[in-house]
Amino acid sequence: MEKIVDKRDLSGTFRERLKVLMLRSGLNQSAFAAAVGIDRSALSQLLAGSSTRLPRAETLMNIAARHQVSLDWLLGLSQDEGITGELRENMEIAQAEGGFDSTLLAKWHAEAVGTKIRYVPSGIPDLLRSEDVIYFEADAAKVNREAQRDEAQYRVDYNRRPETDMEVCMPRQTLELFASGLGRWHGLPRDVRAAQLTHMATLIDDLYPTFRLFLFDWRERFSAPYTIFGPYRAAIYMGGMYLVLNTRQTVTTLTRHFDGLIRIAEVNAHETAAFVRRLELE
Repeated sequence: MEKIVDKRDLSGTFRERLKVLMLRSGLNQSAFAAAVGIDRSALSQLLAGSSTRLPRAETLMNIAARHQVSLDWLLGLSQDEGITGELRENMEIAQAEGGFDSTLLAKWHAEAVGTKIRYVPSGIPDLLRSEDVIYFEADAAKVNREAQRDEAQYRVDYNRRPETDMEVCMPRQTLELFASGLGRWHGLPRDVRAAQLTHMATLIDDLYPTFRLFLFDWRERFSAPYTIFGPYRAAIYMGGMYLVLNTRQTVTTLTRHFDGLIRIAEVNAHETAAFVRRLELE
């Protein structure tokens, strides 16, 4: 059974590619660590996989630059190792916690009004979650229920604006796992899952065409969760924080990646509500 794409998948991909780079370099751990500006113990922790945390942005950039690979390959966003330079400029880290209406994430949405937003969620898209599912996930993650609920409502209201243009692309397997009560939704009652699917299908129909949800097969293509805010910036979700990339070249690179997901979609936006309604609950 495949896993839901989350920060563990992102850190796991990074760890495997870090091992590849160290093997290619021919350096021992001490020399490899010194070359990218970290100590040997920090490198050992990254290689051991004892944590789902990624290193600092500066360390990521140092590794990519030192070993002549693109940062999107290192993070698992691309299969292309070639250095392009797009992802090595104007990078910052933004915390994901806090009330949504006062966060940078809300500001970025507001700034992108009238442009296309492209979104690969880490689970069920926030605005499509029912209150029961919001509370279930908030309790599991030990985050504030009300803040999560307010964020979902903000996103629904945002997508009701006539000038909104949002495309979302996600693995169909995420919805299949939800319907079966597996993965992060283990223990969620069947009636709550049924209500969620009805709520989701209704909203997809209601918000179309300003909100368009496509589904792809994650066995064919991997994607970390991220959002592209028009031509302005991209934010890669890393679990509790965002890796924010601001250059035009970066946005263009991730836009091409997103468009590639759309091209392989098995379920197109006008078909998604019907797909959700057909999901079998277990």
